[in-house]
Amino acid sequence: MALGGATASLAGCSASSDAITSQLIHGATGGGLKDTLDPHFPVTMPDIARVRSLYEPLLRFTPDYTIEPSLATAVEHNADATEWTFHLREGVTFHDGRPLTADDVKASIERMADPKNPAALFSDIAPTVDLAASKALDDKTYRIKLKVPHSILDQVLASYSLGVVPRDFDVKHPIGTGPFRYESFLPGQRSHFVRHDGYWDHKAKVDSLLILDFGDDAAKVSALLAGQVHTIDNLPPYLASAIGQQGAHALVSETGGWVPFTMRVDQKPFSDKRVRQAMRLIVDRQQLIDQALSGFGRVGNDLYGPFDPDYLGTELPQRHQDIAQAKHLLKAAGHEDLQVELVTSPAVGSGGVESANLLVQQAAKAGVQVRVTKADPSVFYGPQYLQWLFAQDFWSTRLYLPQAIACALKTSPYNETHFDHPQFTELITSARRETDPARRRTLLQDAQRIEYDEGGLIIWAFANQVDGYSRQVSGVVPCREQPVSSYRFHLFTVKDQ
Repeated sequence: MALGGATASLAGCSASSDAITSQLIHGATGGGLKDTLDPHFPVTMPDIARVRSLYEPLLRFTPDYTIEPSLATAVEHNADATEWTFHLREGVTFHDGRPLTADDVKASIERMADPKNPAALFSDIAPTVDLAASKALDDKTYRIKLKVPHSILDQVLASYSLGVVPRDFDVKHPIGTGPFRYESFLPGQRSHFVRHDGYWDHKAKVDSLLILDFGDDAAKVSALLAGQVHTIDNLPPYLASAIGQQGAHALVSETGGWVPFTMRVDQKPFSDKRVRQAMRLIVDRQQLIDQALSGFGRVGNDLYGPFDPDYLGTELPQRHQDIAQAKHLLKAAGHEDLQVELVTSPAVGSGGVESANLLVQQAAKAGVQVRVTKADPSVFYGPQYLQWLFAQDFWSTRLYLPQAIACALKTSPYNETHFDHPQFTELITSARRETDPARRRTLLQDAQRIEYDEGGLIIWAFANQVDGYSRQVSGVVPCREQPVSSYRFHLFTVKDQ
């Protein structure tokens, strides 16, 4: 990673000790030639950082992960949740100065629901949107009409990846309403944005934002300590205390994020449930937390969504390492001499590669030979992504139902395990339509029991998010959703030393 541009940018900052720097420089984990500025298709961490800087959804999550207004100040739905009405905020402008209108929301929903290419986290809803009946009621009111009920549409539309764009949006010249506007972009290397002076919320405290992609943790940390970047996401946890002695700080956030081991349930050997359960019993979860995460995490129980009020993971029997039972299951499945490749990448974030290497040792106790392949980020998230037999990935904090829709259905955009369970699908479909919270809770907990018993995810921990920032930076706060204060760079102040 060449850092000459970052160094040059810092050199141009004001010399006054009280002056606000002209530029915030962020070191992002991963990235590659397939990086994108598309608001509806982010994959890598640099993608997410860019999307959050340029665009905004109708609703958003607070640092403690509750929904609050964003471009919409209010939302309501009819009795069966087939009609949702959004009331837009006054005074919002796009980067080119045009005001946000309900027609822009209409065009954005139509783009998200494009039957040929629906937005990743809208793909489950897209076929149910009645585009002909969904319309702008006036300049600041938009109503979406659904063919079937959807009781949590507000949770879905609060996703960072469902930003509103103007009617004539062109990804080659991206325009949004976010705190920064596009200046330049070189996939796999850097992105340069400048402050949106017409921003409706807290205007950015820096003139510009530079995001640099890093495929190597050592280079990323070195850049922070050398003053070449101001913030980095996914600081290796074992450095959390050490960097304080070298001129930087660690930011630790309790999140619902997870870096799972993913097993494809549609291919041997993981098509046999006994093999999947054996692999779950091979894992020493606490050891992975202690060593791969340096203690920065909480034990997981193969279910996601720990902040969801309907989360069942703490009520079901906690899985612990049980080598004897794992051997028994493997022998019964005819795989007592199992050999399997595990594909990982630095792009999955802190603890990923480290936990993969530890799994090799843990699996050997059960006679399982795991061979780790460490793929370059551009390869891991390239054409083979979602096709790996046994791999890892990363997920940010989500509530249970939106997460299940994103990763556990045949139609899900990120179904790494190729999980396709008819009863589970029916439960999720019913829960999505159910407006009564008590009945929806029963449906969701029944679905969780199926994933716990038959799923292809090994969710060994909910990792605390550990990031790094320079002593020049203030305004950084813990957030449950995503790294570095959920990439709310506009809230940061950067002063010269």
